[in-house]
Amino acid sequence: MNEVDQLSEFLQRLTPLSRSCLLSELERLELCGVDMPGSSEVQAKLRAEFRKDGSSQARATSPSRYFFAPIELLLIDGAPEHANAGRISRNTLTPIWEWICRDLLPTMARDYIKAINDQVAANNPKEVLKVASTFQTKVVKVLENILASPDGAEQARSKLAQYTASRTAFDDVAKILHVLRAGDALRKFDDKLPEKIAKFDDGQVAQITAQLDAFKKSHPHTLPFALALLARRLKTSWQLVRLATKSAASKSAADVAATPYACVVPMVLDRLDDKRLALRVALRNNRVLVARDLLAEIYDTEYALKVRIDGLDQSEWGIRLQHLMDAIAALVSAEVSRFPSNVGHILGSRRLRSHDTLGGKLSYLAWKGRDAVQDGAAVFRKLLGQS
Repeated sequence: MNEVDQLSEFLQRLTPLSRSCLLSELERLELCGVDMPGSSEVQAKLRAEFRKDGSSQARATSPSRYFFAPIELLLIDGAPEHANAGRISRNTLTPIWEWICRDLLPTMARDYIKAINDQVAANNPKEVLKVASTFQTKVVKVLENILASPDGAEQARSKLAQYTASRTAFDDVAKILHVLRAGDALRKFDDKLPEKIAKFDDGQVAQITAQLDAFKKSHPHTLPFALALLARRLKTSWQLVRLATKSAASKSAADVAATPYACVVPMVLDRLDDKRLALRVALRNNRVLVARDLLAEIYDTEYALKVRIDGLDQSEWGIRLQHLMDAIAALVSAEVSRFPSNVGHILGSRRLRSHDTLGGKLSYLAWKGRDAVQDGAAVFRKLLGQS
């Protein structure tokens, strides 16, 4: 028996849920940069079984898809291992669902799956949503009881480890609990947002900050998810930082960190990390044009953060930003070095750094002039208030 046949025989011995979990694990490890010989062949076989379109992104089966529907807008396809406040890794859903079905509520889960399948077959969408909502409520109550005690939380963490080696799966369970509890409030907040925010100007910032303030009073633990929904409407995700810089006493990193919405800065850095991972995958698959667009967005985000926050380099945010940019530079350098020095590479083009152009430098000077006026006015108002 050759290796291909042995592999096929081994995979067929696993349950469908185990095979699906294995696929998620292999994709997770690949996104984390772990190279395993033979992994691509196994992934190809499993994708052919579970994803008829060959997609490299996990898609839930119908019962779990309806259960996880409230978090759909908050899912990301990157590796679970790096920080993502307000968002949940799609690759942890399969092991979490298997844990729910096998350990958390096995009997109720079987009843739920049967009821969902029956209603889907009967083409009754209202009943499908009702069945899903009822099961969500049951899961929320059980999770609240389990996570209320250190022993219960540790037992849940231990059980989850049987389905995935990801260290963040347990954190995603807690995130899912927060989202399910505040599902209606999140939907209402999302519905009030503009469809697209092309320019996050002062008026928009003030209006949305008021909405966020109201949301935060009732659901403080769910605020990062509301911010993640807002980020989806922005033309560029780095504009989130305006929630913090607009209300800060000055542009200094210390003053920005003291604002109620300082959490948006690490959230923007999380998204920069997402782009780093996506860049690595694009380069690995020789998708140079995709890599070019990602790199341009990365440079724009780096520039925006440095322009809008003074003293960033000396802050924890700046240190993290530098680590990310060093890792990105290493990826680009490795790609460019594959070509002779006399052959220009698209990723080495200065045009990707739009702020290095004449127009970009003029915009920078304009921002600095405006900031100087605004900071001076702020100091003057402060002095008047103290007199």
